[in-house]
Amino acid sequence: MDEQSPSVTATPTGQYISSIGYDVIFDDTLAELSTFIETANYSKALILTDRNTTEHCLPVLQAAMPGFDSYDVIEIDPGEENKNIDFCVGIWKMMLDFGADRQSLLINLGGGVVTDMGGFAASTFKRGIDFIQVPTTLLSQVDASVGGKTGIDMDNVKNIIGTFAQPKAVFISTKFLQTLDKRQLVSGFAEVIKHGLIRDAGFYEEVKALDVSALTAAHIQHSVSIKNGVVMQDPTEKGIRKILNFGHTIGHAIEGYSLAHDSRPLLHGEAIAVGMICEGYLSHRINGLPEEALDDLIHTFRKHFPDYHYSEASYEQFIGLMKSDKKNTGGKIGFALLSDIGQCSTDRFVEEGPIRESLDFYRKLTTNQLA
Repeated sequence: MDEQSPSVTATPTGQYISSIGYDVIFDDTLAELSTFIETANYSKALILTDRNTTEHCLPVLQAAMPGFDSYDVIEIDPGEENKNIDFCVGIWKMMLDFGADRQSLLINLGGGVVTDMGGFAASTFKRGIDFIQVPTTLLSQVDASVGGKTGIDMDNVKNIIGTFAQPKAVFISTKFLQTLDKRQLVSGFAEVIKHGLIRDAGFYEEVKALDVSALTAAHIQHSVSIKNGVVMQDPTEKGIRKILNFGHTIGHAIEGYSLAHDSRPLLHGEAIAVGMICEGYLSHRINGLPEEALDDLIHTFRKHFPDYHYSEASYEQFIGLMKSDKKNTGGKIGFALLSDIGQCSTDRFVEEGPIRESLDFYRKLTTNQLA
């Protein structure tokens, strides 16, 4: 385990990791969540879901907490394309209609869209009410629900509007993963692999060989522990936390483009996998990543993720989205780049020429034009 990562501590029903004023609790029984609700003195509880989690995940929560029946449900449409200010206004209006006050609690039950947007809605409603995260996808369990970032998209730019706001707790149950199809699980796997690439070479070597169906609760806990260890050192992303953005400068641009143009848009992890190959190329070209490490990274992502095909004509839109990325400084496009497996550098600003080369590299790779 990475020496910077807090240890996992046992509870009566599960285990937890301490974060910034809250705990990430691993408990398949959801008994810890039930205890939290029972002992808290909230005036009202609201549960934010999307249509999928209303159908598949809310019954899991209800079965685990039969005594918890006093709440209102706010349901949104699923999908990254709905993580925007219009849906956020709808959430705020429903909170008003249900009589939510500053002593109310919002329970975000869902994937990254629900936890990102729910956290943002709660952190801004009446200048902030308490919220907890109950992530139901692998992606949200290892990434989106942990770290205190909230956000919504605008004009296909990912998470460009948001806050740093910590939940009161995060409750992770692998029961919810049983409701997912394999594509959703594989999407989350991208962030698990990324945590190894940026911080823990041994963990990367372990998980890269696995099929996603072989991931265990221990793998999820360790992935969360890696991220949390970084976040604890740099809660508001002034320095080392930026390593968590590896693959995301190009990946977010690919994701935004796909949302706007594809009938079956890429999931977040699928887009970030593309981004990590492109940024792996930049890491080799600019940041000293050994060629054998780049080859290994490419093999890993192409083994687990489908190729994405785009044309050179798309580059201007990709670059335009990158120029709007929140990680930029002084108009320069910022990256986190690997120097080796398990080691990552921040604030590497890259000119358009090498970025286009990286897009060429991936495009030629996936059309079998590279030897």
